[in-house]
Amino acid sequence: MDKLVESSEGSAPAEAPAKPAARVVRLRLSRSSLPRRLLRSPHVQGAAAGLFANYLRFVHLTSRLAFDPPEPYGKYIHLAPVIITFWHGQHFMVPFARIFDFDVRVLISRHSDGEINARVAEKLGIRTIRGSTARDPSRMIEKGGMAGFLEMKAALEEGACVSMTADISNLAPRRAGLGIVALAKASGRTIIPIAYATSRRIDFTSWDNATVNLPFSRAVCAVGEPVAVPPDADDRLLEAMRQKVEAELNSATERAYAIVDRRAG
Repeated sequence: MDKLVESSEGSAPAEAPAKPAARVVRLRLSRSSLPRRLLRSPHVQGAAAGLFANYLRFVHLTSRLAFDPPEPYGKYIHLAPVIITFWHGQHFMVPFARIFDFDVRVLISRHSDGEINARVAEKLGIRTIRGSTARDPSRMIEKGGMAGFLEMKAALEEGACVSMTADISNLAPRRAGLGIVALAKASGRTIIPIAYATSRRIDFTSWDNATVNLPFSRAVCAVGEPVAVPPDADDRLLEAMRQKVEAELNSATERAYAIVDRRAG
């Protein structure tokens, strides 16, 4: 069973109810509680994807979305097409936070867990690219990483934006991998870090600190500073750019949650 850790936080004092507090539920996620065999059924995956896509539409329709900084289209349109990146577990509402009205294609793992994510994305009008970055470089081809990399590069050359998580599945959360900066180097396109947060949500204690956003929320999409990787970047500079992507994502994430939780100064 999922264990309820905390039902709410940050409630305003009774004598000063002027600003509604964020409503947050935290759940400890146990792998044994998930019916994994059932979720591998194509029929179940299709039904689950349809339900979850409609749920995300409902969250979007009932929430007030703001961008920080405001009007990112005007600020960053000259960089398009771009590589949009975000953290694992914080991606569910990203299809509704497009900073450009462009064709966007998202990289999703070939793993069975990624199949529902891919189906949800497609139901929300996002084209998918299947593949993932391997923790073990020797497994890059097996996991579709090389094919996915080349397909994303081709999409950028066609004028489409691409999006991908910056961190590698099941490794340390909120630590960017080198794959995204390698793509930026090869394609010559700029990385745009974003973070989406809502005032009402369920936070899981999973490896990626996953969040399920809830309806009737204050919602913010925080956009970090663009990261451009020179085409002649060596290994040392690639590592520096990787760290910059990580820092910008962490900064955007902290800013988004501070705003929706009324912690902004």
